[in-house]
Amino acid sequence: MTHWVRFRHQDQTGFGTLSGSDIDVRAGEMFGVSNASGQRLALKDVELLAPCVPSKIIALWNNFHALAAKLNVAEPAEPLYLLKAPTTVTAPNAVVRKPPCYDGKVVYEGELAIVIGKRCSRVSVEQADGFIHGYTCVNDITASDVLNRDPTFPQWARAKGFDDFCPFGPAIVTDIDPAKLTVRTILNGAERQHYNISDMIFSAQELVSRISQEMTLLPGDIIACGTSLGVGVMKEPVNTVTIAIDGIGELTNEFRN
Repeated sequence: MTHWVRFRHQDQTGFGTLSGSDIDVRAGEMFGVSNASGQRLALKDVELLAPCVPSKIIALWNNFHALAAKLNVAEPAEPLYLLKAPTTVTAPNAVVRKPPCYDGKVVYEGELAIVIGKRCSRVSVEQADGFIHGYTCVNDITASDVLNRDPTFPQWARAKGFDDFCPFGPAIVTDIDPAKLTVRTILNGAERQHYNISDMIFSAQELVSRISQEMTLLPGDIIACGTSLGVGVMKEPVNTVTIAIDGIGELTNEFRN
């Protein structure tokens, strides 16, 4: 496994791979040709950024058998998804604040995210792994009271599209089998979500294949695979939320009401 990160150091941004508590800095392009620069930086001396800059964020709805059963809704025949704005992206350890224009509930959704590594259009399930750079952790934050505020139009993009409502990271991990992963969400020290990716209705490879039939996926685009049981409201004035996936890492952010 290789853990890819982006960082800011002395007002310069860069990328590299993790080696213990250090970053081996690389030159070139993360999703193209890159080579070791020979520079090594301590993690404590850099600011970690979101590990890539997506042109779009695709977020799945109703993609877990357990959640569909609890909600008593039919499992979909095809992936159901929405787009989150690129301006929702924020970094590990960033503080996310409730927008001043909204006074309702805000919920966390701990998820696995697929990171696209190559331009991808109309690929088969069997080809999909060749277009996946790796996987990361994501918190698909949602202003839940917006969603059904207008009875004529479910406002998915608006509810999930506020600035900074998509922290992800801290790293993109390659050469890992997503079906063997477990997602945990810890809110203010208490575990609220604990579910297996193997329970997904559509696998990572199926998601990439099916979505690529409809839109071209670009290097750095992310697909948030959807969440399962345990979604909840961040109620406290200050909330610490960690999305933990063994083998990938822990994404921690603070949310302030």
